[in-house]
Amino acid sequence: MSRSLNKVQLIGNLGKDPEVRSTTGGSRVAEFSLATGRSWTGQGGEKQEKTEWHRCIAWNAKGAGQQLADVVEKYLKKGDKCYVEGQIEYRQWQDKDGQTRYTTEIRVRELIMLGGGRGGDADGEGGGSRARTERPAKAAAASGAGAGGEDFKDFPGALEDEDDDLPF
Repeated sequence: MSRSLNKVQLIGNLGKDPEVRSTTGGSRVAEFSLATGRSWTGQGGEKQEKTEWHRCIAWNAKGAGQQLADVVEKYLKKGDKCYVEGQIEYRQWQDKDGQTRYTTEIRVRELIMLGGGRGGDADGEGGGSRARTERPAKAAAASGAGAGGEDFKDFPGALEDEDDDLPF
């Protein structure tokens, strides 16, 4: 039987401050928009640029070592640069007028804050801090239900630097 892969890796900047909410079941979810860009030279020699916007969703996952929604809420703000790794998910729902709506999201599994912002190194040079879900939870994407459970502990030092021995 063949396997499949649904993996997304993005480096970009937040377009606005993250929005964090709690579901009726008590799970927390952070939503943020991440801008990525590319540039090229057109046929006439003029520089072209394009920005893509990605809707990112980070859940607090039950049993995970770190709670991504809490990390996003505490450390990310508009303009911050970060690396996001996750998977593409598609959802649909009925709006209040009965119309079917669709969205495409990046379900965040790993997040690394880049640069010298609140989540980066104090000297502002490179570096970054890492947050990751240790056990990805299954999504109930169609219903919009959270991936986490009902009980969450306080945020346990999620931004410990794991890569102290790297030469760069």
